[in-house]
Amino acid sequence: MLRLPQPRYWFATTNEGTRMQLRPTTDRVRRIQDETAPSYDRRISFFERVLFGGGRRWVCEQAQGDVLEIAAGTGRNLPFYGPGVRLTTIELSPEMLAIAHRRQRDLGRQAELKLGDAQELEFADESFDTVVCTLGLCTIPDDHRAIGETFRVLRPGGTLLLMEHVRSPSLPVRAVQRALDPLAVHFEADHLLRDPLDHLERLGFSVETVLRSKLGIVERVAARKPAGSTS
Repeated sequence: MLRLPQPRYWFATTNEGTRMQLRPTTDRVRRIQDETAPSYDRRISFFERVLFGGGRRWVCEQAQGDVLEIAAGTGRNLPFYGPGVRLTTIELSPEMLAIAHRRQRDLGRQAELKLGDAQELEFADESFDTVVCTLGLCTIPDDHRAIGETFRVLRPGGTLLLMEHVRSPSLPVRAVQRALDPLAVHFEADHLLRDPLDHLERLGFSVETVLRSKLGIVERVAARKPAGSTS
């Protein structure tokens, strides 16, 4: 299969101008998430019942070893990780992170919860065995860059596990998504027409599992960084 250059190429060509372009958008997403943090758990619990089912459990129970969760929000995945996982999470919003810390204390879960930007992970190459993201790539300003960063920090043979709402393959459903997308992006910084499959193989991942449900708008993905890959 023809592959584009590995993610190191992507970051080698990223200049300060690109960072300056991302910064206002990233700051806007942080503000929106800070404002919505107090009501987030109540609102997302409805959608989890209606759309996402056991998606969080499906993702987290497959995570092994040194695990990084990006865009961890209020820590709703914390109950689902196995006891042998050494967990680090990052979250852009301080208000979301504060709720995650309270959840961690209530659960007694060992984990390192940190502020961080998934577009510029502050971890060395090949630091983790598993990277997890659930319902986060829809709001990260540059999802391509974030996925490239997950490739960089994964060890060869490591796994990226995702559960996302995505662009539906059904034309009628996608037409509705397209109509709603400008409003969702404006008010919630939530992109309805994204799909991580647009980027995974181009960035070097081998996609092993894709499960779609709910008219194709919910997607669970397991992808691997090939054993011979370097960051």
